[in-house]
Amino acid sequence: MSRGAAAATAALVVALVAACASGAPAGKADRSVDAWTALSPSPLERTEVGAARIGDRIYVVGGYDAAGGTTRQVARYDISADRWRLVDPLPIGVNHAGVTASGGRLYVAGGNWPARGPEAKSPRLYAYDPASGRWRRLANMPTARAAVGFAAIGDRLYAAGGYTETDQQLTTLEVYDVGDGRWRRGPAMPTGRNHVAAAALDRRLFVTGGRPGPVHGGLETVEAYDPRARVWTALSPLATARSGHAAVVAGGDLVVFGGEELDGGTTIEQVERYDAGADRWRPLPDMLTPRHGHGGAGKGRRIFALEGGPQPGLAFSSAVESLDLR
Repeated sequence: MSRGAAAATAALVVALVAACASGAPAGKADRSVDAWTALSPSPLERTEVGAARIGDRIYVVGGYDAAGGTTRQVARYDISADRWRLVDPLPIGVNHAGVTASGGRLYVAGGNWPARGPEAKSPRLYAYDPASGRWRRLANMPTARAAVGFAAIGDRLYAAGGYTETDQQLTTLEVYDVGDGRWRRGPAMPTGRNHVAAAALDRRLFVTGGRPGPVHGGLETVEAYDPRARVWTALSPLATARSGHAAVVAGGDLVVFGGEELDGGTTIEQVERYDAGADRWRPLPDMLTPRHGHGGAGKGRRIFALEGGPQPGLAFSSAVESLDLR
């Protein structure tokens, strides 16, 4: 054996020994490929927030504050500067609201509205203009609900699932047209659920996970809606059942992370990336701080986890962490 071949063999043996010594289970993501990084913490400790990115800034909206009350606060994270600023608060305090962005504006739909009653849900849709720093109330969502999946495809906003005061297994899809300011009903989602996450990829709406009504356990369900065909399609399920999680698009793929398992009393550290061409999920490195009710955003090949509860129920965090996809 040549010296070069012997050296290569020795290096391979060392690498294999190190891998075995790490005790990493089979199928675990290779942490040398991607790595989570801690960023400047939010000025607020919250959970059950919503978040969306506009340009180089991420807006984190509403939720429960560390005192357990529902807040109107909105915090803005500047990605390039790694810096936070509080901006004009929401007109009303809501938690579990849907938050998305379209055309340079931030949109907030629904949510629990404690000021109107213990189980009250908001039907309201608000738009925030970063240039003026002002909120504007738009047409009410036809179905007042919370824990709804909310995402934008072009100039249309899609609200799917969630729960009302009487129904925890909503299949309802409602679509807001930014151009004409009207809501329209879309085809029902096949699986009624709440505490879902939603994101838009390749001009399709993806709705992931959630809870099947009064039962606490999370779902592995993934369904996609094609607005052109007006058809829902069931896709490969998540490897980890989850609710109260985040779904974002980065690196041309859908990524889901976090959530909670109430029956098990744990938050979920696993992160999954969806390959739409192969209809397959694969693992990414676990979250540094497993959380539920957190905000999620993506930019380029980077995903962000913002605030959220590190334990199930009312727990609070100001943690902000990012993962670079390679």
